[in-house]
Amino acid sequence: MTRHRLAAAIATLLLAAVGCSQPAPGGLPQHHHGTTSRTHRQAQPRAVSDVLVRHRYVLGYSVEHRPVIAVQIGDPDSPRRILLVGCIHGNEPAGIAIARALLATRVPPEVNLWVVPDLNPDGVHAGTRGNARGVDLNRNFPYRWRPIGAPGSLHYAGSHALSEREARMAARLLRRVRPTLGLWYHQALDVVDTSQGPRALERRYAADTGLPTRRLPDYPGSAIGFEDHLFGPTAFAIELPAGRVSRAELRRHLRAIVDIATRAPIHHALKPWEAA
Repeated sequence: MTRHRLAAAIATLLLAAVGCSQPAPGGLPQHHHGTTSRTHRQAQPRAVSDVLVRHRYVLGYSVEHRPVIAVQIGDPDSPRRILLVGCIHGNEPAGIAIARALLATRVPPEVNLWVVPDLNPDGVHAGTRGNARGVDLNRNFPYRWRPIGAPGSLHYAGSHALSEREARMAARLLRRVRPTLGLWYHQALDVVDTSQGPRALERRYAADTGLPTRRLPDYPGSAIGFEDHLFGPTAFAIELPAGRVSRAELRRHLRAIVDIATRAPIHHALKPWEAA
């Protein structure tokens, strides 16, 4: 091969290499998937999926200025909106571990998940049922609220509905998210409450975790009662056993959450007087 022919061949190879490395239209690199032969590759179409998000919000601060955090993960456009609250009574904190573990779990497609690990951080810090003002937050919501107990008593409902900042945070979040499914964790009755939520999902959660079901009283001013009043039978309570959640139990609860999240109702509307 002459010197001129060799130079021309090298130039041709360089031009071909440069051409192969150019970005596709729009500035995005081309991706090739699959092999049609040993020497040729063919681009395969890729499924278009919704963008998944992970956002952390500070809903506000407790009486003793501890942050109350909500984390949104999954598909923000999904009509399946699930709200999970790990703890509302400070001396019933086992659900916090489930909520935190869920944040490290892969969310199923088409699920918009909101997780509040701890609605009552002051109570958890002190080991008390109520918040730092001694109010039982699960008696402080507007639906059927009535005065219960005196200040300092175990079930004190506060001076009026939503008198407590933590309950107000939860009420605002409920109206913003409009969950089609709500999971609220308590202790230590070791049952799934079937008194007012979506019956089929309650029973499925119980079957997935091995917990029995039981109809518990509908307490005035409860968070679940308020959510179900706003959106219909969407929310229910999971009463964990006493103590910490074991690893085996944790896995069962995570599987149950993922299972029923994909089966949650996909739409509902606020009642007209709650829409503002």
